[in-house]
Amino acid sequence: MAKKAEGGRIEPTIRDVTARGVRTRVLEAGLESAPALVLIHDFFTSHRAWDEIVDELALRFHIVAPDLPGFGESEKPNPARYAYSVEAYTEAVVDLIAALGLGRVSVLGHGLGGAIGLTLAAGHSELVQRLILEDALCYPAAMSFRNRLPLVPILGGIFFKQLYGRALFRSWFRDEVFGPGTPLPIERVDAYYDAFNSPSARESALAVMRAALDTRPVVARLSRVTTPTLVIWGRDDRLYPVAAAARLARELPHAKLEIMDAGHAPHEDKAREFIALLTEFLEGKR
Repeated sequence: MAKKAEGGRIEPTIRDVTARGVRTRVLEAGLESAPALVLIHDFFTSHRAWDEIVDELALRFHIVAPDLPGFGESEKPNPARYAYSVEAYTEAVVDLIAALGLGRVSVLGHGLGGAIGLTLAAGHSELVQRLILEDALCYPAAMSFRNRLPLVPILGGIFFKQLYGRALFRSWFRDEVFGPGTPLPIERVDAYYDAFNSPSARESALAVMRAALDTRPVVARLSRVTTPTLVIWGRDDRLYPVAAAARLARELPHAKLEIMDAGHAPHEDKAREFIALLTEFLEGKR
């Protein structure tokens, strides 16, 4: 159980929850009686992706931030046992919500986590009160050579599993994720790499990359999302161009759009501005 502090607060607690048969590491913090906010991270990261914003959000919300299976400190089952698809991750989040007794929640999904949030809201509208999509994986996007290389048959897998080292990992975050002028948080990125740098983790990550190539199932679900939604996007996102933001907000039935002067991770590039937008939306002021 999460530790309770005075005033009904939940002290930041790391624990394991079984979700769809997989041991899942979860950060829980905030106000016990406050609305629950589930934070779903992007590819290559973990619950630590929220380090810049989680403390302040915990002053207003009951925060639950899992490491998705295959990432961070969660179990990394063989792809023969776990699908590593958006649908599989979505059902794991459903299990997590039930296991923690959260009831209805708001969901913030970043990148891959955005695709999971969309799928959750489309298929389990009874669970999702409000949805925030940050630079979400949704539409097909052109990929750089570096991002295509691991997907090349045979040779790409060998490169990704054996030759993708710490320097390349750091440069991917510096060049693809963070916006211009944002210092690279070396300690956090190295923690991501350490969690990634095992045969099982690399195999899991490659399975996710392959499964995420086909975004058609995510797009097909957009019209079924009736949850009030805030789409937040970085103007300088190099992974998913900002043009996708307007399209997503237009195709979702109840969506608002905010474009920030940031890269792929506005919550890290402009944490205070991001928190303000998020809080206003969740508290019904936007």
